[in-house]
Amino acid sequence: MNHAPLIWHNGRLKPWAEATVHVSAHALHYGSSVFEGERVYSTPRGPCYFRLEDHTRRLFESARMYEIDIGYGEDEINAACLELIRANGLDSAYVRPIVFRGAGGLGVLPAEGSPVDVSILALNWGAYHGEAREHGADVCVSSWNRPAPNTFPSWAKAGGNYLSSQLIAFEARRGGYAEGIALGTNGLLSEGAGENLFVLRKGRLLTPPTSAGILSGITRDSVIALAGDLGIAVEERDLPREALYAADEIFMTGTAAEITPVRSVDRKPVADGKPGPITRALQDTFFGLFEGRTPDRRGWLTPVHDEALARAAA
Repeated sequence: MNHAPLIWHNGRLKPWAEATVHVSAHALHYGSSVFEGERVYSTPRGPCYFRLEDHTRRLFESARMYEIDIGYGEDEINAACLELIRANGLDSAYVRPIVFRGAGGLGVLPAEGSPVDVSILALNWGAYHGEAREHGADVCVSSWNRPAPNTFPSWAKAGGNYLSSQLIAFEARRGGYAEGIALGTNGLLSEGAGENLFVLRKGRLLTPPTSAGILSGITRDSVIALAGDLGIAVEERDLPREALYAADEIFMTGTAAEITPVRSVDRKPVADGKPGPITRALQDTFFGLFEGRTPDRRGWLTPVHDEALARAAA
C-alpha cells in the first residue's frame, strides 16, 4: 500500500506526515473511532467513487450509535472525499474516512466537549487477497466467535469492533490460511474477519442475515442487487458450519476484498476447488460497473471530476 501525499484532516488538506494525533487520544486507549473503507475506480468516465453516499451515511449512523458528533454534514464529507482524490491526482484509490475521539482525558467516558477529529486518507491498494480474487482463497473456520447480540452494535463500523477481526485473522495466518470465518455465539455462520459470506448450494445463493453479528456490508448489498439483475435469488438465512463443507460455491465480499472466491475451507476443497460459474458471473457484473460493461442503473458511481460536484465542493 502506497499512501497519497495529502490527507484531509479537520477541514483542510495537509501533508501525510503532518496529520498527527496526541498519544492521549481517547480512541487510542478505548477504540472510540468509526470509519469507512471506500474505493475509487478508474472508469471510462474518469475516477469514480463506488457508493460514496451510502458509505458516508453509514459513517454517520456508526457515529450516532457511539454518540460521536462528527461536526460536519454528510454533504461536506462527500465533498471532502472528492477533493482529496482531485488534490492527489489519483485515478483509483482505497479511501479511509475516520472519525475518532481525540485528546480529552483518560476516563472511559469521554469528557464533555472533548475534541473529535475527522480525517480522510487515500491509498493505492490493489486486491485485498491478492491472486485469490482470480484463483480462490483458502480459509478456515476460526475458534474465535463473534460477540453476542447486545454486547456492541455489529452494524457500526467502529475501530474497537476490529479487535475481534484481528484475533480471527491472526489465527488464520498462523494456520497458513488467507482468512478466517467466524461463527456466532449460537454456533452458526457469521462472517470473515473483514468480509461478508455467501454460499451457493443446490442452485440457491445463501448468506447469513444481518442479525448474525455481521457488519451490514455495502458490497454485500450490492451483490444481492446484482444477483437479482442476473435472475439469481439470494436468501438471507441462518446457516450451520457444515454448509461450508457441502457448498457448491463460496465467496466473500467487502470493499477491500471486493468479490473473492473461496476454494477450500479447513483444507476441504469447495466442489472442484475452482471458482464457480455464479461467482464468476457476479465478479464479471460487479467489475463491469467500472469497465463500462454493466450499466450503472442505480447511480452507484460518483465521478470525481464531475463539474457540478466540483462547484458544490468549492
